[in-house]
Amino acid sequence: MTVSIHPSVDSGLKPGRADFEGGTLTCKCAHDPVKVAIKGNVAHNHACGCTKCWKPGGAVFSVVGVVPRENVTVIAHPEKLYIVDPNATIQRHACKECGVHMFGRIENKSHPFYGLDFIHTELSSDDGWAPPEFAAFVSSIIESGFPPSRMGEVRSRLKELHLEPYDALSPPLMDAIATHIAKASGKLAA
Repeated sequence: MTVSIHPSVDSGLKPGRADFEGGTLTCKCAHDPVKVAIKGNVAHNHACGCTKCWKPGGAVFSVVGVVPRENVTVIAHPEKLYIVDPNATIQRHACKECGVHMFGRIENKSHPFYGLDFIHTELSSDDGWAPPEFAAFVSSIIESGFPPSRMGEVRSRLKELHLEPYDALSPPLMDAIATHIAKASGKLAA
């Protein structure tokens, strides 16, 4: 039996479009859904195994990418949004009714990813979003109850899908974090 990673990648990755200008994310509510307009394309889109990211039913991973926070605008039913965990680094804004995470925001100005919002492109019916590029926090799916004995299958399936599995973030993102920390500490010139 093939491991199902996420419905948006299980049949293969859809190519994005270089000229894609953005789209609208819509929660799962049948009536009065929350809608969030996204300007531009997503960067660092990836399958994420962490236990905090929203996943559709049956998915082992979420699919999440980042956009500049100024490119995120709630355009319908902001009153339905709440922050899932006010103490978390990423403030995940979710719909009170259906539970879907619409976007995640980092408020800590000294965090390396401050200024970037995390979104789930699967919540958009618009075509052209950049596809996932890697898989992060792969081992974390065990924390959700996934059998450790099947992790080899998971990593093999991710590689089949051309999503390099990491137990942290991709090397370019880890480099960005280390660079931010080095600049903040004075080890590198700002």
